[in-house]
Amino acid sequence: MKKYLIIILKITIAIILVQTLRFKFTAHPDSVYIFTTVGLEPFGRIGIGVLELIAAVLILIPRTSWIGALLTFGIIGGAVFMHLTILGIEINGDGGSLFYLAVLTEILSGIVLWTEKEHFEKLKQLALK
Repeated sequence: MKKYLIIILKITIAIILVQTLRFKFTAHPDSVYIFTTVGLEPFGRIGIGVLELIAAVLILIPRTSWIGALLTFGIIGGAVFMHLTILGIEINGDGGSLFYLAVLTEILSGIVLWTEKEHFEKLKQLALK
């Protein structure tokens, strides 16, 4: 049962990441506003979009899902930080939906990372050699 729940979490994360890409790659006004406000328009918007696409693919491949979850955790952690420090919770009257979606994605990727923590032990052992 746990195995299937983790698969559902990974698919959910990938769907969220891919769904938001169209806003970044089509220069949607809200996306441009966000990245302009934090001083990363246009290269940050496109670069982060590419990283999110890579994370979405990696999280769906069993061997690399922990890398995708780690990448997602870092990217979305940055998004949550930007909301809390520069952007605010609500963006252009969205009622905070982008912020709450980011928090949900951060939590889900954290759960996936926790369930795949044995990969970090392997990395630590390799680093100590």
